[in-house]
Parts: sequence; C-alpha cells; structure tokens
Amino acid sequence: MSLTEKLFRPLLGLPARPLITQYDDADGSRVELSRATVANWAAKTANWLRDECDVEPGMPVSVALPAHWQTVGVLLGAWWCGARVVTEPAGAAVAFVAPEAKAEGAELVAAVALDPLGRGLTGEPPAGILDYLNEIRVFGDDFQPWQPVSGDTLALADYTVDHAIAEAQTRAAHHNFTADSRIMSTMDWADPDAVLTGLLSVLSSGAALVQCAHPDQTKLAARAETERTTHTLP
Repeated sequence: MSLTEKLFRPLLGLPARPLITQYDDADGSRVELSRATVANWAAKTANWLRDECDVEPGMPVSVALPAHWQTVGVLLGAWWCGARVVTEPAGAAVAFVAPEAKAEGAELVAAVALDPLGRGLTGEPPAGILDYLNEIRVFGDDFQPWQPVSGDTLALADYTVDHAIAEAQTRAAHHNFTADSRIMSTMDWADPDAVLTGLLSVLSSGAALVQCAHPDQTKLAARAETERTTHTLP
C-alpha cells in the first residue's frame, strides 16, 4: 500500500475538514483546502503520472517546489502511484519545478504555477516544459491503483514507504500532534527531512496545517490567534 493510501486515504472519512490553509505574505493571499479538495488534486496528479507519463512504483519523480498547497497535491499524487520522490532531476521520470526554474536530466519537466487560485502558467511555457496545472485538469478526480505498492518500495529519497510512515509518526508524537491540532508552519520542504516534519508528520496525526509562505514575522502572532493554531513549526 502506498504512502498516500496509508497516511492520507484514512483522512477522507471526514472529507470536509480543512487539510491546509495557505498564506502567502508576498501577495496577501489566503487559500483553504479541504481534505476532499486535496484528494482531487492528488488523484489528478497520480492519474496523469501513471497514464500519461508511465510512472510505476519505485520510479524517481523529482519535486523541487516550495511548501505550498499545490506541492501537497504533487507529492500525494506521486506517492499514490508509487513513485519515489527525490529532489534532484537527473534520471527522474518527471521533474516538477517552480515557474522559470530549470531541471536538467529529467525525461519530462512540468512547471507548477503556484498560483493561489489554481491557475496555470501565464503565457506559453518555455520549450520542452509542460504546464502542470493545464496537463492534469482533464484527468479523473479519483485514483485506483493498478498494482500494489509494497512497504519496502522507496518513497522519499532513501526512505521506504514503511520507514517514512514510522518516522512521520515518531515526529508527530514528539511534537504531540493529534487529530485536533492546527499547526502553523513557516518551514520550507527543501529536503526529505523537512517534508517528514513539515508535512508527513501532520498527515500521520490527522491534524490541519496552516502554512505560511514568505512569512511576515509581524503578522504571525495575530494569525495564530485568528486561525486558533495549537502548535508551531519549526
């Protein structure tokens, strides 16, 4: 069973509960996504990776994106079809990058617009790069695996599915995260360690994430009160 099936699928029993609230102090935006909405993005991503890009369990998929609600959809989608998420694009079946970033050595490069309203890239993408959001829109909102993903399949760098889940649960316990927690985070997800703490530990506990990009430090205390957060990362 994939990492997404084990950590995220159980949360869909309460689909309307918020999963991530994204603030970006660079543009003043706030976006809140329910578990069901994130599941739709992840399913579209997984279907595209499997059906269009021929990604199979264990194949490397590079994700070089900031902490963002769209990155959650990319990561959960990649794990859902059994991909091994890595940071370096060389040798990857697909590399997900921010707009105007480059990824040398990947078979296919998809730029993620990171637009707060879920819009694709502005204008035509550079030659050889696909617009991720426009690519996945036509794919289904539900994902049904064609083949099982074993617990010893690599899922995040050198972490297997089982190892990543165990580590996420250990970190959640360390921070005392529970299903009632609302966690404010300014962490980026630049490496596997940050992904484990900043995202997977939250998912493993069933908590909600309030993710702040380009944080204005003068606003965080008031935001914590408004959002009724219970924990802070880092």
